[in-house]
Amino acid sequence: MITRVILVRHGQSTYNVEQRIQGRLDLSVLTEKGMETARQVGQALKEISLAAAYCSPLQRAKQTAEVILSCMENPPTLQPQDLLREVDLPLWEGMLRDEVKAQYAEDYNCWKNRPAEFFMALENNGETKKHYPVVSLFEQAKQFWQSILTRHSGETILIVAHNGINRCLTATATGLTPADYHCIQQSNCGVSVFNFDTSCLNDLTGDLPTNQGSFVQLESLNITTHVGVQFPKPREGHSGPRLLLVRHGETEWNRQGKFQGQIDVPLNDNGRSQAAKTAEFLQNVHLDFAISSPMLRPKETAEIILKYHPQLNLELDAGLCEISHGLWEGKFEKEIEQDYPGLLTEWKTAPENVQMPEGENLQDVWQRAIATWDEIVRSHSGVGMVVAHDAINKAILCHLFNLGPEHFWKFKQGNGGVTVIDYPKGADGPAVLEVLNITAHLSGSILDKTAAGAL
Repeated sequence: MITRVILVRHGQSTYNVEQRIQGRLDLSVLTEKGMETARQVGQALKEISLAAAYCSPLQRAKQTAEVILSCMENPPTLQPQDLLREVDLPLWEGMLRDEVKAQYAEDYNCWKNRPAEFFMALENNGETKKHYPVVSLFEQAKQFWQSILTRHSGETILIVAHNGINRCLTATATGLTPADYHCIQQSNCGVSVFNFDTSCLNDLTGDLPTNQGSFVQLESLNITTHVGVQFPKPREGHSGPRLLLVRHGETEWNRQGKFQGQIDVPLNDNGRSQAAKTAEFLQNVHLDFAISSPMLRPKETAEIILKYHPQLNLELDAGLCEISHGLWEGKFEKEIEQDYPGLLTEWKTAPENVQMPEGENLQDVWQRAIATWDEIVRSHSGVGMVVAHDAINKAILCHLFNLGPEHFWKFKQGNGGVTVIDYPKGADGPAVLEVLNITAHLSGSILDKTAAGAL
């Protein structure tokens, strides 16, 4: 059974505007802008039937959740949860960010660059103890998932919380580590969507599975189009490239659910329409370069987008070609199951173990996709667009977080979807996943409505 979780960060707060550290201090409330964007989230979600709604008990999150639910005809009762409280930063809470940087320079540097190692020395009854805010928040996030997922098998639920805990909820669900804490963006009123296979959970404890490869799909992350924000601005001091990773538009084989792989299937009419809508979505984004797989479907997608950027020449890179499915290509799932009994099930549950008959395995895809991506990051500057395929994009996204092929199904890539990846500290620094799989420009929906066809 699939449980859908819609995760929202609270709207802009008074402390956000003042650039104060909030943490668990409950003195900050929504601004007028925060209230308005919460209403916009509610409008975007109002057609979705929710079985339950949970929020942090802190005012800024609770207010946001209440506004969202007020837009719905039959909203569930809002349930505040202590496990959704924000990161605990007791020595800094209420201080201006610049004051923290000045008074706790070394600690702040550790917080920003080595969050898993960051600690605060706290006095308790004459004894000094080390408090690790990010590590503790990760454990808190795990406890929340364990307490909640088994209650809602097959249902859709809403969670409204904070920047830090939302990052940890995302990370613990998808197999990331505390070191990745700052590599996931969460904007005010940003929406993320998770699809959990709750049959993988222990029914008694709700424990997250140790092999999380097919346990959860992150359908989207930090979508803000519903509040009029295309995607976040680069962070202060940003020095590396920003890459817009795009999946090609729909093909007829995508629509039919037929494996295409390296068979050069062109876009269908809907795919060309998707490419045109993506072009309109990106028309006012300054692009310094554009690169595509040389195959017909991404190449045509890129060419349609670049009609608004005529000054650019499209670079083609064979390293971005789709996975070779070998003898599966041109076949439907039913035919594959008949010819290769059990292998399709293994592809869906343990893809890292599958060798495509007379084709590639995921280790092959990882090797060439990552080498190609790293070369693009090293050799280009500014803002660029990379148009490729489902399997290639998935490999790149896993690579950002050092996830192997067993996590292949973790990140969804819809036809015509746009993902934004920053390198704020330069090509050699860690990547930041700003937004994953924007598809609202295609259908107007927060949810990905693109074809669920084969690769």
